[in-house]
Amino acid sequence: MAVHHYRAHCSWSGSTADGYHHYDRSHLAGAAPADAGLTLSSDPAFGGDPALLNPEQLIVLAASSCQLLSFLAVAARARLDIREYRDDAEAFMPEADRPVRLAEIVLRPRIVLASGPTPERVRHLVEVAHRECFIANSLATPIRVEPVIEFV
Repeated sequence: MAVHHYRAHCSWSGSTADGYHHYDRSHLAGAAPADAGLTLSSDPAFGGDPALLNPEQLIVLAASSCQLLSFLAVAARARLDIREYRDDAEAFMPEADRPVRLAEIVLRPRIVLASGPTPERVRHLVEVAHRECFIANSLATPIRVEPVIEFV
């Protein structure tokens, strides 16, 4: 069996000499061999820049992206004609729960496909894709998928 290896890098420079409230949370991140990099920050609630992505958003984005890719693969193998897939995902991180962590991720894909399969068949394939999603299988945070299915 293949073992897949992933690397990423982050870099920051500045000074924390003036204390917690006075340093820039912005940092650079990337993952070779991709040329594209991201400028990230912390959540604005923790002193970050709201114009930049933060690690919590990246986890939600990774879960959403993986579900999308897993579903498209499952649907293609089942010969479904998917025309559009858009997810409005969110996560919840209550500070009262210790240790603080993402308590739940909710994926809400809107799936538009050509007529043919029943909505029940499509929901089943969404569940299959969720079971096959590498990111969902890697996280301890529960992930709920609430699809909306439409036919053209």
